[in-house]
This record gives sequence, structure tokens and C-alpha cells, in this order.
Amino acid sequence: MSGRPDFTLYATDTAAAALVIAHGAGAGQKSPWMVRAARGLQARGVSAATFDFPYMAARRKVPDRAPVLEAAWRDAIDAARAAFGTLPLFIGGKSMGGRMASHVAAQPASGIAGVVLFGYPLHPPGRPDQRRDAHLPAITVPVLFVQGTRDAFGTADDVRALLPRMPTATLHEVPGGDHSFKVPGGTARQQPAFDAVLDATAAWILRHASSA
Repeated sequence: MSGRPDFTLYATDTAAAALVIAHGAGAGQKSPWMVRAARGLQARGVSAATFDFPYMAARRKVPDRAPVLEAAWRDAIDAARAAFGTLPLFIGGKSMGGRMASHVAAQPASGIAGVVLFGYPLHPPGRPDQRRDAHLPAITVPVLFVQGTRDAFGTADDVRALLPRMPTATLHEVPGGDHSFKVPGGTARQQPAFDAVLDATAAWILRHASSA
């Protein structure tokens, strides 16, 4: 990606902050999870935007290498500043999208207000020794991990163990949640569980936006 990415904006005139949300490895910005998250945050006073990484925009199945994904994120940040003006800008995403956001946030002069990581992929499923956390302590802005207790990519307890090395980080635990925050108990329990995630995320963003 070079230049302005293909953003989808979920803006609200009363927003006190904005969040750019990147998608996970297997589904793009128009996937149901992404749309629900962006619309839900918009309804809670946080303007949101989503975009597709280059491989997804080109309808390829295999994600680009990290340098390409990070460059796409930097383009997305530039586009978000143009779209949202002076609003405090947070970045984050689902799984891989959040991981790449954390890479950018760990680099100098990112100029962002904070990072939101929905289901951080701490390790591949079944491979807890292949950690993806070496860069995380370099992030100096506030970080919110939203992690399920049944996440195969790293449980909430696994993320909690990182917090002593990340003094700016907070964990919101999703009881019973998997990598996409689905919980046991059938369809009737899914929306309340997801609403609780959005409530916690919006409250965290708005709290930190006031001091950004």
C-alpha cells in the first residue's frame, strides 16, 4: 500500500477520540466481526475506521510480510489524521492486525495516543514457546489487551504475565472467550459478551483520550 488506503469511516460528530482497527489474517475489514466492532464503538462515542492490508485488497490468502503490513499501517495512520483532524488517535486491531499495530507503536515517534489489541496472538496455537512479545515492552503509550480466557493464541492469564514488563498496559479479560470473544452458552450469550468488550474498550479509550 502506498498513499491513502481504502478506509471505511464510522465517524460521529460527538466523538472525543478515534480508533483505527486493522483486520486479522483471515478476514478483511468488511467481515462481520470488524463491522460490529467499528459500529459498536461509533455508538459509544469513539469514531472508528477500518482498512484492508494489501494482500486482502488484492484478494490473496497469504498475508504480506511484516514490513509491508507495517508500511500499510503507517499509511493508515496518515489517512486517519487527515480524516479525524485533531482527535486523539488510537490504533489497534484483531489478532494479526493488532500485532502489526503494536509493532508500529513500538517504533519511535509513532505519535499515537494508545493501542487496543483485540485477541493478541501471543503465540501460534499449540506452540507457546514461539512467543511474539519481544517488542511489546518498547511501547510507551497506553495499551489495552482484550483477551479471552480460552484464546488458543494466548489466554488472558498469559497476557497478564506480560504486564509487569509493560507498565502502561491494561488487561480486559473476556471470561470464557475464545480468539474472537465467543463464549460458551449459545447464541443468547454472544451479544452481551461482545457488548461488554465494546463498553470496556470505549471507556478505556475515552479515559486516555482526556489526558492525551
